[in-house]
Amino acid sequence: MMFRTCTVQTNLDFSSEADMVKKLRVSLALQPVATALFANSPFTEGKPNGLLSFRSEIWRDTDNARSGMLPWAFESGMGFERWVDYALDVPMYFVKRDEEYIDVAGSSFRDFFQGKNPHLPGERPTLSDWANHLSTIFPEVRLKRYLEMRGADGGPWGRLPALPAFWVGLLYDDVSLDAAWDLVKHWTAQERQALRDDVPRFGFRPGSRTAICSRSPRNASCWRGRACGDGPGSIMTGTTRPRHLEPLDRIIDCGRTPAEELLDKYKGPWRGSVEPAYGEYAF
Repeated sequence: MMFRTCTVQTNLDFSSEADMVKKLRVSLALQPVATALFANSPFTEGKPNGLLSFRSEIWRDTDNARSGMLPWAFESGMGFERWVDYALDVPMYFVKRDEEYIDVAGSSFRDFFQGKNPHLPGERPTLSDWANHLSTIFPEVRLKRYLEMRGADGGPWGRLPALPAFWVGLLYDDVSLDAAWDLVKHWTAQERQALRDDVPRFGFRPGSRTAICSRSPRNASCWRGRACGDGPGSIMTGTTRPRHLEPLDRIIDCGRTPAEELLDKYKGPWRGSVEPAYGEYAF
């Protein structure tokens, strides 16, 4: 799977445990919007695969014990300890000793912590073991010493800066963050999952949940009006802000994903071949 798909990710800081929880919840709920904005994998083996984000579709059902939308993160009591409890029970893959990877698939880090790993009886983990285990957890947003946004497909060079611009504008500006939280805080786990499930196939197509979510004036202003930060959390100012957000403005305004642009070219000037993509989009 990782040989056949490509993502681009951005990492965002938090200032406290409460700030982490709020940003985690907002970014989980709105991750499908980022997936639609950056959907860019409509081909498999050189042919249309019926999807807009093949990568996102694969992750809908890839080792669900360590991936997904984390519905429990919206429950009362969410914090660092709750994340650790989750990670302790995510099935392990391996333990590394020197240059050897020891297969411990299916066992829990909680048992390992107590010296009860059946593959390494009596042995307890090191901090390095814990760090390695945390690197094998793949939800739509991953908590480390920062928040890792994992919903976007890779894309051309000119569109890459739009991803951090999008998330900086939503999460680093208090007004934008509050507006985004007001938007999503009443969504149920089922509604968040339905939005996630729609995106790989439908993107912003009329009637899709993502289209409704992104195109209403209130919602669009939430993720465009202050993106990249007009407030005290800004890291980009002046002409930098519109330049980085222009690709997303165009996508939201026309309601079509980058994948649909590729499909138009495939059916038109590329004459049923994906070979021209290697010239047009390489960097």
